[in-house]
Amino acid sequence: MFTPRYVKHSKLLLRHAQKFLRYKRDVLDQATAKEIELAVGGLEAALRQRDRKQAETHAEELDAKLHKLMPVNWESHWRENCEVILVAIVVAVGIRSFFLQPFKIPTGSMQPTLNGIIGHPMSASTPLPALPRQLAEFVLRGRNYINVVSRENDRLLQVEQKKFLFFFTFSNLKFQHQQFLVYAPPVTLRQDFNVFPERVYHRGEVVARGAIDTGDQVFVDKLTYNFVKPHRGDVFVFRTDHISGIAADAESGQPFYIKRLAGLPGDTLRISPPKLYVNEKIARGHGFERVMAAKDGYRGYSLGRDYLAQPDRSFTIPAHSYFAMGDNSYNSYDSRYWGPVPEENLVGRGLLVYWPFIPHFGLIR
Repeated sequence: MFTPRYVKHSKLLLRHAQKFLRYKRDVLDQATAKEIELAVGGLEAALRQRDRKQAETHAEELDAKLHKLMPVNWESHWRENCEVILVAIVVAVGIRSFFLQPFKIPTGSMQPTLNGIIGHPMSASTPLPALPRQLAEFVLRGRNYINVVSRENDRLLQVEQKKFLFFFTFSNLKFQHQQFLVYAPPVTLRQDFNVFPERVYHRGEVVARGAIDTGDQVFVDKLTYNFVKPHRGDVFVFRTDHISGIAADAESGQPFYIKRLAGLPGDTLRISPPKLYVNEKIARGHGFERVMAAKDGYRGYSLGRDYLAQPDRSFTIPAHSYFAMGDNSYNSYDSRYWGPVPEENLVGRGLLVYWPFIPHFGLIR
């Protein structure tokens, strides 16, 4: 901020000149290219000597030469803007593909470590907060409010899910004579607001009213697992394709799951509620200990259905596979139901929650 204006202007002009030479050197005649190089050298020398008068003179000369060779028109502006946008897209795609991928927590299987989408019903007599407070809560908590009231006596026919831009999930409530688009997934409306097809509503009756907290938005580290083996206790993301049993579950609309890595290849696991045993020892690590303590919203580990279904029944994880379990063990569809995660399905390690800011902003543990 303390750099003189003439210095900033000169450096910007130098970047443009050097870029022009890189792009056009093969089509410029030798004399013109040499002329620009001399002008660039003169301006650089003036800047090194901190000679303001000389720098301004050389800058004007270089600017005039560039304008003569590259006149400004509407095409040049469009070309430059398109180039900037294209570079930004390439960089974003590269980061997402190889380094960091954004991911939204859709369900409550990792609560309270990570929040899924949570509904908070409100009675018709409870007033909704004022608009400024709603805006503040949306920014800080990712919370939005819904207020759907039936306009006539009607029957709900269908609750259709609609997605926009990957992160935004709506429900289209189709009645016989009316229709509502609600910013909430169907599963949240059904579980938290008791909204389901074939239910009859009377005129003026509340269909769904209250607050909905969006699922935590996290960054997944896709780079580390290329160099370091996954660690027991990691919160990790994996693809659900080619895992037998997941397709039949209600969560199958999600191509990715996020769970805690409970077991590595060769580990022998056993559950004796609320404890998880790894190789006949109580699981060690902050994440496991927090769940087994059964405090602050955690309830300990529960027995599974097809795997770890009995306190005296253990399971040994095969090679090149991992065992995934949700921290909300009593409400998590995980490896206890459909088995280990193949190594090739691993996407990366859950790194941090970047939004909302309350209550889980920061590194994931």
